[in-house]
Order: sequence, then C-alpha cells, then structure tokens
Amino acid sequence: MRSHLVEGTVRHRRARPVEHVLEQDVFYLALDLDELDLAARRVRLLSRNRRNVLEFRDADHWPTPAGDLREAVLDHLRAEGEDPTGWRITLVTNPRVLGYVFNPASFYLCRDTSGELRVVIVEVTNTPHLERHLYTLRPQGPGRRFVASMDKDFYVSPFISIDGRYTVHVQDEPDRLRIAINLRQGDAPLLATSLVLTRRRLTDRNVLRMLLRHPLGTQRTIVSIYLHAWRLWRKGVTFHRHGQAVAEAEARRAAGAGRPAAQGRAAS
Repeated sequence: MRSHLVEGTVRHRRARPVEHVLEQDVFYLALDLDELDLAARRVRLLSRNRRNVLEFRDADHWPTPAGDLREAVLDHLRAEGEDPTGWRITLVTNPRVLGYVFNPASFYLCRDTSGELRVVIVEVTNTPHLERHLYTLRPQGPGRRFVASMDKDFYVSPFISIDGRYTVHVQDEPDRLRIAINLRQGDAPLLATSLVLTRRRLTDRNVLRMLLRHPLGTQRTIVSIYLHAWRLWRKGVTFHRHGQAVAEAEARRAAGAGRPAAQGRAAS
C-alpha cells in the first residue's frame, strides 16, 4: 500500500504579545484516497465508517460532511480548474481513536501523474464551534519545497484575530514529511507552527505501537488546546469572540470582491 503512518512532533510558537510554546508528540494516518477501503481491509485495528479502535469516517471531513471523501476532493479540484484524472491524493489526518476525533488541520497532498505536488488543500477545524474550512494552495514557484501563501479568513482560535496572512511550506520526502505554517499580522510574525514527521508502514503492529506510544492521541489534542487556551487567557492575551470575528471576515471579503485571486484561495 501507498498509505502509511507518520509519527513525529507538532510545535506551535507564538511570538506576541507574549511568547508561548506548545509541543506534542503525535502520529497521523497518511491515507491514499484510492486505498481507503483497502487500508481498512488490511489493518484489523482500522475501519472505514464503522466502529473500531481506529476509525476513518468520510463525514469527519469537508465543510459539508462528505459521503464519499475521494469524490468530494476530486469535484473540488475540478471546480478549482484542475483536471485530477490519474492524480494521487494523500490525506494526512488524525483518525478517530476509540470513537473520538478532533483535527485542527488535515492536509490533502495532491500529486499529478508525473508525481509533482500540484495542489495542497488545508482543511482547518476551529474550536469550540467545530466548523471546517478549506484553503486551496498552489506553489508560488518551482522547487523541491512547496511554498504558498493565503489570507487568513477563518476563525480558528479566540486568541488570534481573523486577519493576517499564512505562508505554508511542505517538504514531502520519501522518508519524511515536514509542514510549516507561519502567520503574520501586519509586518510582524505572530505564530509559527511546524510538523516534522517520519513515515512508518501501516500495519497492525505499527498501529499498536503508535497507540501505546501516543495513547488517546486525539483526546490529548483537544485537552492540550483548552489547557493552552487557559494559559493564554491567564497571560492576558486578547479574546476575540466568534460572532464579531466572522462578521469582520465577511465584511473584508465583500470589500475585496473583484480583486485578482491570490496564490492560495479559500473555499467553504
């Protein structure tokens, strides 16, 4: 199978108005969307759309919960002007662990028939509203590293206003996957996020090893998010309410209608 596991570390570093660092060991599934059923058949601890120790559920993805995720992604790429015939799409995501999942960000790595990384779709889920949003990215230029930028137009954290600009770096190598997302507001950096992951074979033995090494992974993720939110609140970081932030984003989108498209486009 091309589908596999990836294991490593996620790190967030906030630069202002106070410095704050979050670091956690993690593992993800890296699923070829052509192999969703095959992976579930070959790995006894993993199922698609039914209960198991690890579950992949199509409806856990896409702004409108997907019935068939592969078809939803292909339709989206066609709507974005691509012809994804023969493309290989790998989804890097958290599975459900004992029935629970929370995915702050999932990544769809879309390679064309020559193996070139043509499009990266970042699917973001916010807290605590569990809304999902897509950023569709194309590289700014040739090179081994995929680099793209997009305006921030989705409420993610109550401790970050809805304005700013992201730059995304993806380095997809045979044995490693590195993803970095940096957020700037105005002329200054605000947040740097990185994922440094090593590839592992998707087998029952390795899944069991991941579960023992990273117990209750998605449950730990949501607990960590709320713990660090409390710490930011204690440090006096400004709290941005959801309704007000969304209204501001809609006003900016209306004001920006008709401007030339940026490298990274958002879809909802």
